[in-house]
Amino acid sequence: MARLSGVSKTTLHKWWPSKGSLALDGYFHAVEETLAFEDTGDIRADLTSRLRALARIMTRTPAGRVVTELIGQSQTDENLATAFRSLYSSERRRLAGERVLRAQEQGQIRDEVDVQVLVDQLWGAVYHRMLIPDEPVTDDFVVALVSNLFDGIAPVPRDALSVSFSNAGPTWRSTSWTSP
Repeated sequence: MARLSGVSKTTLHKWWPSKGSLALDGYFHAVEETLAFEDTGDIRADLTSRLRALARIMTRTPAGRVVTELIGQSQTDENLATAFRSLYSSERRRLAGERVLRAQEQGQIRDEVDVQVLVDQLWGAVYHRMLIPDEPVTDDFVVALVSNLFDGIAPVPRDALSVSFSNAGPTWRSTSWTSP
């Protein structure tokens, strides 16, 4: 790597204390734009879009394998773990949290919802399936994640339901209460 870049190994180690740190930095810069968090004014659509983008990168590109290997290696490489948090996971959490917070301020999400827990619920489920590959990370899975979050999982009396349709699929809503 030092030969290809035209710098000394000392210089490389100054900026990237491990091979994993260097690989992570390369990955982050390669996917940074793809993972940017768009704000369309519809938090449900935005979350679905971002999770679809993450799922696509993780399952259909070599980057997905790189990230799973980096996460695994970061369990025993403190320098890589620190780099992973600072270059990747903290930034992803910050961007998602800011978008969810704006939606909360706009009344799209209840005030009492913990924004970072919501981010962990969604992204954590994707990373869980990616790292423990019992089940695939599919588009249907992403849509179900967002739908379960927004529509809830508690039963609603049958006479208190109505249905609406959007790009994310059918949405059941209670007619006995109004959402913000």
